[in-house]
Amino acid sequence: MEITEVVIRPVEDERLRAYVSITIENSFVIKDIKIVEGKNGLFVSMPSRRRKNGKYQDIAHPINTDFRKKLEDRIFDEYESVVGESLVEKREISNEDAVTKEAV
Repeated sequence: MEITEVVIRPVEDERLRAYVSITIENSFVIKDIKIVEGKNGLFVSMPSRRRKNGKYQDIAHPINTDFRKKLEDRIFDEYESVVGESLVEKREISNEDAVTKEAV
């Protein structure tokens, strides 16, 4: 599966760094992905909605580690080129359990 486009929209917010849209194989778009500053660095937060119980649930997300890494690497590479700073020390280590990370 090829990620054919990544659009970064930087924002100035307390923890939110950017909104991201990705296009997969020129056929499918996912919007409202976020780059967030967490306690351990930057991480990618997939689009989510708040449930009645107050918890957040992802609307769309990778279902395997390989694609999650590919997606995050592509998003962070594009973010670096747009913002103009290296993220080597600022990225949070990816984790499959990160699907339920804190929402912004």
